[in-house]
Amino acid sequence: MQRFLGLRGNSLNIAAILGVLMPGILTVGYNSSLLGGVLTLKNFEEQFPEINIAAADDKSHASTIQGLVVSSYTVGGFFGTLSCIWLGDIFGRRRTIMAGTVIQVIGAVLMASTSSLVQLITSRVILGVGTGVLLATIPLWQSEISPAKKRGAHVGMKGIFSGFGCALALFLDFGMSFTQGSVAWRFPFAFVVLLSIAALVFISLLPESPRWLVRQGRLSEASEVLAALEDTSVGDEAVEAKIKDVQTSLDLFGEKSFGQLFHMGPQRTFHRASIAALAMLFMQLTGSTVITFYTTAIFENNLSLGNSTSTVLAAVYQLVGPIGGAFCVLKIDRLGRRVLLLGSAMGNAVCLALVAGLGSQADNPLAMRGAVFFIFLFHFSYIIGFGAIPYLYATEIAPLHLRTTINSFSISISWAVSILLTLITPIAFNSMGQTYFVIFAGCNAMMIPVIYYLFPETAGRSLEEMDKIFALSRGALDAVKVARLLQRGQSNDLPLEKELDPSFKCPELQLREVYSS
Repeated sequence: MQRFLGLRGNSLNIAAILGVLMPGILTVGYNSSLLGGVLTLKNFEEQFPEINIAAADDKSHASTIQGLVVSSYTVGGFFGTLSCIWLGDIFGRRRTIMAGTVIQVIGAVLMASTSSLVQLITSRVILGVGTGVLLATIPLWQSEISPAKKRGAHVGMKGIFSGFGCALALFLDFGMSFTQGSVAWRFPFAFVVLLSIAALVFISLLPESPRWLVRQGRLSEASEVLAALEDTSVGDEAVEAKIKDVQTSLDLFGEKSFGQLFHMGPQRTFHRASIAALAMLFMQLTGSTVITFYTTAIFENNLSLGNSTSTVLAAVYQLVGPIGGAFCVLKIDRLGRRVLLLGSAMGNAVCLALVAGLGSQADNPLAMRGAVFFIFLFHFSYIIGFGAIPYLYATEIAPLHLRTTINSFSISISWAVSILLTLITPIAFNSMGQTYFVIFAGCNAMMIPVIYYLFPETAGRSLEEMDKIFALSRGALDAVKVARLLQRGQSNDLPLEKELDPSFKCPELQLREVYSS
């Protein structure tokens, strides 16, 4: 068989998106929504009466147990992502993705065969480990094999596939709810095995990250991969120039160590790690995780809708994700990351404030319908900015030698916050109802000035150009200004005066203002 399925250039990138990114991220969305769709199934409640809040004498205790079961998946995701800090650079992107798919298969099989609460929790932890590995590695791998001008759109597909994965889980839950016995929830638990195997097969046939290969000193393999991705020859000047840029970026640093994350240095490593971590933290604080894990329960228990109606609405809700994801893919490289993140945060704040206000009027049917509408609108608003961009941004903002470390560390923070949210959400809903969403509305509003002043634009920049931007920054607020002043697509070894954007008036003076501020 020919290397990389005989594909080159754009065809090879499409194969990577459809063969690995799509099934891999489908599993992420699928696993996130899966349990929420079966929590209210009669047979599932009979199998696990400990988490049946409606029938419990002590609803507070049942809420705590339910939160523990749901959050066990996020605990696994945290440890799976955290492990990539060390394993991702040792084994490479491809083998790490392979390991994640295998672990995910083991977790799904154990969950589908579960008969006790202990096994259910254990299997969800294992499933989460596999998902965490995939979430930490697949967007990183995709960003490193995509051309700069298309990287945003390629990785932005994560939002579309994640939404389809969530919808698939809930529609399957709904369809299986008409069957009798435990097959109603065991089959949906096992279905993710098919998606995991598809990702495993395709990643074994597609190329390794050329940047990881250069870092390992495997320059001939890196040249071959870059030539295939660019659909050119191994000896092409563009291939040699890209390898030179990667090597230049690596030469700016010494040996990698986890402690470097907490030191500034000439490349402002701590500054960059902090921005990546903030992007992932903000994604959790939007409130999306709460709704994704408990969509059906929110519609049924908090908005007083019937079980069937709630399940169908929860599935349709997730279909809004691909619509928002498609908007993101079409606009991300034209509008940039900052515009979409800012617009998303603004929309999220308004929608959640209205959900909290309208949803608290339980005796007003019109207000409840309005709350449902704004939950749907929130999902669109969330996806266009935070559905995929934080994962892309974390890889773009990080220096090459610490890209896996910073990416995995920032996603681990996201999982850690997710653990907390999934644990406390059943308790919060039980005591606060829809007013719980006021907290997330406030968090979204707080994000707006932080993104505006601290997050530099990365659209159209090579991953090596970002090193230049931070090397020229002297403070936390400088990166945004420097990114605005420097031209795109310049080689790392060009003198600074040739990189200044001539469309700005006196860019050299503006850079001096940056330095002196």
